[in-house]
Amino acid sequence: VQVVETGGGVVQAGDSLRLSCEFSGRAFRDYAMGWFRQAPGQEREFVASIDWKDETTYADSVKGRFTISGDKDKSSAYLEMSSLRVEDTAVYYCGIDPTGWGPAKEYSYSYWGEGTQVTVSS
Repeated sequence: VQVVETGGGVVQAGDSLRLSCEFSGRAFRDYAMGWFRQAPGQEREFVASIDWKDETTYADSVKGRFTISGDKDKSSAYLEMSSLRVEDTAVYYCGIDPTGWGPAKEYSYSYWGEGTQVTVSS
């Protein structure tokens, strides 16, 4: 399974950015997709997920600012990020959970992309 994240970049605080994630190489009956991020010197943390029923979950730190959506026909998920803050700076990773539940736990995701860098300047 290949997972590719795109859309990262350098923006200013308060700006918006849209990340995309697409996977290929295998078809899943039910699956969830999640976004995690890792800042320098910190552990990877959960950002948002969308499960097989299209139900979404968010980390408290991004609620009201980030929106996750999915397109099963395109095997894709998207992360709309608005009101970006300096502390949102990180490498953003997309993961695939073949069970379909999309929890906020990194170990539940079996397939990962290489990440896309998001840098928010003040």
